[in-house]
Amino acid sequence: MWRLGGTCVNVGCIPKKLMHQAALLRQALKDSSKYGWQIEDNVQHNWDIMTESIQNYIGSLNWNYRVALMENKVKYENGYGEFVEPHKIKSTNSRGKVKFFTAEKFLIATGERPRYLGIPGDKEYCITSDDLFSLPYCPGKTLVVGASYVALECAGFLAGLGLDVTVMVRSILLRGFDQQMADKIGEHMEEHGVKFIKHFVPTEIEQIEAGTPGKLKVTSQSTDGTEITEEYNTVLLAIGRDACTRKIGLDIPGVKINEKTGKIPVNDEEQTSAPHIYAIGDVLEDKLELTPVAIQAGRLLARRLYGSSTVKCDYINVPTTVFTPLEYGACGLSEEKAISKYGEANIEVYHSYFWPLEWTVPARDNNKCYAKVICNINDNERVVGFHVLAPNAGEITQGFAAAIKCGLTKEQLDNTIGIHPVCAEIFTTLSVTKRSGGSIMQAGC
Repeated sequence: MWRLGGTCVNVGCIPKKLMHQAALLRQALKDSSKYGWQIEDNVQHNWDIMTESIQNYIGSLNWNYRVALMENKVKYENGYGEFVEPHKIKSTNSRGKVKFFTAEKFLIATGERPRYLGIPGDKEYCITSDDLFSLPYCPGKTLVVGASYVALECAGFLAGLGLDVTVMVRSILLRGFDQQMADKIGEHMEEHGVKFIKHFVPTEIEQIEAGTPGKLKVTSQSTDGTEITEEYNTVLLAIGRDACTRKIGLDIPGVKINEKTGKIPVNDEEQTSAPHIYAIGDVLEDKLELTPVAIQAGRLLARRLYGSSTVKCDYINVPTTVFTPLEYGACGLSEEKAISKYGEANIEVYHSYFWPLEWTVPARDNNKCYAKVICNINDNERVVGFHVLAPNAGEITQGFAAAIKCGLTKEQLDNTIGIHPVCAEIFTTLSVTKRSGGSIMQAGC
């Protein structure tokens, strides 16, 4: 049903970052008085203006992609595709019109869709991140169910816009990410008004009042059987996404999928179990679910199939950022995975808190930003993990990711002259190791 651009453009990275920016502007307004700006205390946010502006921008991207396809003589068929023969697919459009296409090779890049809880009232009354970014009304008091980066990002910017937000977490935050960093993100969000209900899951959603938003009654149960109820205007489910692979006839050409997850196993050239069919993006088994990864894999695949290239996609040391209110950038191994891979005695973790200069004048959030690098002692202290909690964490991480690709060592970091005064400078002055137990608290910028 979406226009061109997939998850990222329509219901992912693009609207998410723009709503995150809207929330950051509210904090900037608060800080501005200390910098001499005289702003009325009753500044209000208009949800309709924000969503309309964001959707207008998304629409321009959709059109740009359409134009780019036409300019490159690529035919765009908007329909639901499914295999009917090993080399033939059926496409059904929104009006039910059917077309058939045959090809020598096929590429599966169908992505994922949000998962539901499977409890009474979830599909009737809950929304997902797919709905949030074009929601035609302000969600009001919101319960976010889940602990993924999608859950925390949405909870973060909704709270940043001034809404009453609660996050319900079944187990741990940001599974698969560095858990020290995840805990620090949770602490920061709590300090800035996001409430957390831990070790609970919803068991029933009931509508009390219809409306935009209406009112919902949520019944939840803890791992020990305790039951609680609370009322919210909106319940946002962010408990993961399922690969769109089960209803496109993959059994006909013989494409194997993981029966439990729906993900597609591929070789190092993105080739499925059917030699003429390839797959990229979020549908791949044991690969990163990141838009730039899918783009890179697709670009390199096209060059291998129809050019003379032999270059394969490198899925190692891929940088990423979680756009929580305090952004988290990472590249390489988490501390847990580094210990598992190299042994605790063979890694050295250098770390420090720091205070962005911009935050000193409004006197907020000292010793909340945090940097750490994880080094392999037996490989000349090569950096195997890079982690930062800071404003603009993605901008910081992107540059260091290139250095890590080139084999960055701690000595090279130490020999790099920092730019003063910026947040990323901290990585050129890290001297305290976790093993030493030394203080990493900062008194100034």
